[in-house]
Amino acid sequence: MSVEERVSDAVNVLVTIVEAGGAIIIGLGALYAFVRLLWIAVRDRDTAAFVVVRLDLGRFLTLGLEFQLAGDILRTAISPSFSDIGQLAAIAAIRTALNWTLRREIDEERRQVAAGRHPKP
Repeated sequence: MSVEERVSDAVNVLVTIVEAGGAIIIGLGALYAFVRLLWIAVRDRDTAAFVVVRLDLGRFLTLGLEFQLAGDILRTAISPSFSDIGQLAAIAAIRTALNWTLRREIDEERRQVAAGRHPKP
């Protein structure tokens, strides 16, 4: 086995680990948010408390998307074709736009919570 094949195999394993990490982060975040949502719905019945759950879920989503993007970048780092680069550019643009939108929403809701104003669901 050549050095190039070994490096390619190692990067493929790393890509799998990084992408699995991103999927686990998103899955655990969704599960955590769901459990908290149920807990708040049963215990508090306060719709303003749902904002905090949304903020937490948004943080998990942005972190998971960052891991997914890292996996895409790693995959393309080894002998990329022009098609691979184009696909990475499209994926990176979409994930970056999603992350930017999520972060903006999180920051806005965090400011509203800090100011004591809770948006109506």
